[in-house]
Amino acid sequence: MFTRQITSLVLTTALSALLVSGLSNCGSKGSTASETTDSTAAVASSETEKTTSAPDPTKIPAGKVADAAAILGRTQVPILCYHQIRDWKGSDSKGARDYIIPTQAFTDQMQMLADSGFHPILPDQLYAYLTTGAALPSKPVMLTFDDGDLDQYTTALPILDKHKFKASFYIMTVAIGRRGKQHYMDKAQIKDLSDRGHTVGAHTWDHQNMKKMTTPEQLKTQLEEPKEKLEAITGKPVRYFAFPFGLWNKPALPEIQKRGYVAAFTLADGRDEQYPLMTVRRIIAGGQWSAKTLYRNMTQSFDGK
Repeated sequence: MFTRQITSLVLTTALSALLVSGLSNCGSKGSTASETTDSTAAVASSETEKTTSAPDPTKIPAGKVADAAAILGRTQVPILCYHQIRDWKGSDSKGARDYIIPTQAFTDQMQMLADSGFHPILPDQLYAYLTTGAALPSKPVMLTFDDGDLDQYTTALPILDKHKFKASFYIMTVAIGRRGKQHYMDKAQIKDLSDRGHTVGAHTWDHQNMKKMTTPEQLKTQLEEPKEKLEAITGKPVRYFAFPFGLWNKPALPEIQKRGYVAAFTLADGRDEQYPLMTVRRIIAGGQWSAKTLYRNMTQSFDGK
């Protein structure tokens, strides 16, 4: 495992500073994000793309939903978290570049997934697998994008389309349509993603540390209002949530569940033993990783432990 849940105030403050400067990074990174010399190569596969349908999570009978222990016992699906997809600028710090994927690097990473026989799945498929043991395509992977940056739509989406990959996008609703130092998707673009079969989920209203959101008013602002806004935009239920910075604490988990979310995504090694669906782990795809490094890190991190 190479990601770690952020517990230090210093690191949280540093990540918050990146958000203020226009780069709303969402989590921690373990290991090094720089290129290594390991010679591990991506494994090629000639298997054709598969599409696995999934039931509406809210219509799975309660008696058929596995208990927490069974969910924790299932092999983890690799889940990758992306932020900005654009070429680096001279003003980007080294820390920022760990979260910004240059266009060619992202292109290479998606090509590696395709060449290696990975099949991107969506949250409904993952939920059905975790709760009922429903079958997944061979070599499943999940692609997630946080914040709602415009370049996810203008740059990443055409590359996903090339491979017929579907992904999930977690939107920070305060920034919808914002055009400034950092540009964000507008309502029409978010709806288009949903109409094309991608999943739209919530990422709070304004990227707050959910460990500090405890009052009814705070929870309404960060959990209920974004859900309602995104449902109004897409015309579809919003069932999935991604924690800003990957930060969570146990008291927040039932509160998220009460508000109609069926799963939530973190950026941590550990999962909660009582609420594993509210602490599904992801890793950030490093901005300085080659496709080979991504392959090695994702397979080592999600090795069934």
